[in-house]
Amino acid sequence: MTKSFKISKEVSESQKVKAPIVEALRTAYKNPTYQFHIPGHTKGVAIYKEFKKLIGEKALRVDTTDEFDNLGTLHPATGPIAEAQDLAAQAFGAKKTFFLLNGSTAGNLAIGMSLTKKGQKVIINRNCHRSALTGLMISGADPVWICPSRIDDWSIWGSIEATKIEQALKENENVGLVWITNPTYEGVVSDIKSISEVCKKYNVPLVVDEAHGCLWNFNKHLPQTALELGADAVVHSLHKTGGSMSQSSMLHISKNSMINPDSVEKALKLLHTTSPSLILLGSLDAARAVLQSKSGQTLLDRAVNNAKYLRKRLDNIPNLHQLKSTFGYMTDVTKVFIKIDGLSGKRLESILEIDFGIEVESASDIGVLILCNLGNKHSDFVYLADALEKIASAKHKDIYYLENRKHMPMLEPVIKMSLRDAYYSNKEVVKKELAVGRISAEVIAECPPGISILLPGELITEKHLPYLNDYETLEVVC
Repeated sequence: MTKSFKISKEVSESQKVKAPIVEALRTAYKNPTYQFHIPGHTKGVAIYKEFKKLIGEKALRVDTTDEFDNLGTLHPATGPIAEAQDLAAQAFGAKKTFFLLNGSTAGNLAIGMSLTKKGQKVIINRNCHRSALTGLMISGADPVWICPSRIDDWSIWGSIEATKIEQALKENENVGLVWITNPTYEGVVSDIKSISEVCKKYNVPLVVDEAHGCLWNFNKHLPQTALELGADAVVHSLHKTGGSMSQSSMLHISKNSMINPDSVEKALKLLHTTSPSLILLGSLDAARAVLQSKSGQTLLDRAVNNAKYLRKRLDNIPNLHQLKSTFGYMTDVTKVFIKIDGLSGKRLESILEIDFGIEVESASDIGVLILCNLGNKHSDFVYLADALEKIASAKHKDIYYLENRKHMPMLEPVIKMSLRDAYYSNKEVVKKELAVGRISAEVIAECPPGISILLPGELITEKHLPYLNDYETLEVVC
């Protein structure tokens, strides 16, 4: 699927990119006041000296929260914060954008709280992030599970078919929401346009957890964003690939959305801290500004070109394989999932880190995921490709293949109780082996990627055990 990049979003070289929160923080830094308010370290004075040396005095002097220094407020959004959210909405093509602290988790919790209710059904994919489960546990809604296609050779989930969504809508009454994840953690892309058309046909809102696709609106070589393809709301993890600081994200409400933004904001007000970090909010403002700038466009073009270079090198390495769109499904070119014959992903990850000083995004029992980020230089990928050539031609032993261990949950849940009822039930802790045949009372989801191995109300079976090697006990319903 291709798209025509909106050139109007790219700021000309002579035009200044606005970053209201960043500008307000700079003004506050240059005009210090006598501080008799939080945070109590008082511009870094009462901070452990070694920590101050590590992160710098300037960072501590701008570590403040809203309401002070003319920085505005987060809820309701006022001043520079409101202006920054409006600029983000324009950049991403939304009617309304909310800045999120506590990552996209906060956005997913707000969606669950504001858009679903007890007894209502929500059509959702099995490989959703654990925060979506938490949102449904809060609201009491009942998930109708959709299992995406499987890519068995790679032991990962594939795309979600629109026909499965429509079948679920036909078979279930009182569906309040369709909530899907796109792309997958490994970069596999679903046909959101077709899914959106099905949802509109049944007059049901579509929410897309597009946490790993926040760059898509800014480069023609990347897939189309769900906001362009008809989703009612979209969550973006700017901290993952968009250049903002850890745990900062965005939630967008689309221009023609069925969703009332006010109800979402009321939920966010309950979930967010009342002392939001202006450094994190400023990093979201800065990340958006970079993506719209000429220098940011150059960085994004470089990231795409680096990904293409890496993929070309990988194609010529014997015994190494990469997940590609030519296999029959759409992918994000900047997410490179690879495997090497004779090595598990965990063993490959270990060799890369110990022998070459290379850290990858994640590893499974099959392969490793490499992100081609905005900040990576071309020389980084030359070094990475050279390292992989050496590893693929060497004879490494792999103890992981001798273990009964798996890392990517690929199970279809057998549901015996609702999420909420199981989570709030009377529970007991039992040894893992004795839990088979019992009903789970907890969410077990390793992060990354945060996909649940077990969810409350799910029947525990022998098939779960290879994913639970690091657990001695499990919490089950009495």
